[in-house]
Amino acid sequence: MKSKFGPLVLSAAILTAASYVPTIRSQDAPQRIEITAKRFAFSPGEVTVKVGQPVVLVLKSADVGHGIRIRDIGVDVKAKAGQTAEVKFTPSKVGDFVGHCSVFCGSGHGSMTFVLHVVS
Repeated sequence: MKSKFGPLVLSAAILTAASYVPTIRSQDAPQRIEITAKRFAFSPGEVTVKVGQPVVLVLKSADVGHGIRIRDIGVDVKAKAGQTAEVKFTPSKVGDFVGHCSVFCGSGHGSMTFVLHVVS
């Protein structure tokens, strides 16, 4: 004897699978952070991000060539004079990480720092 519910269950399973749409969580979208470099400072000079959340760091040079290198998390991006460059990364550890200008930009180059706060 055949069950009357077999085709009904099969149809329900097909409809359920066909209507499944994966949800894109907002936490998976990269956080875009724009930083302007100008002799001899970054603006903003400090930024806070979440551990495990992808980040796109956009560096804009307002005058001469500049860069940001944050050694502890492996970030290094350089922008030529008047141009923009970006780097994508996902912070994997919590802490405060200091970045420095990585392109010599004049007498105040050594004091040009940036702080990335990574929180949980």
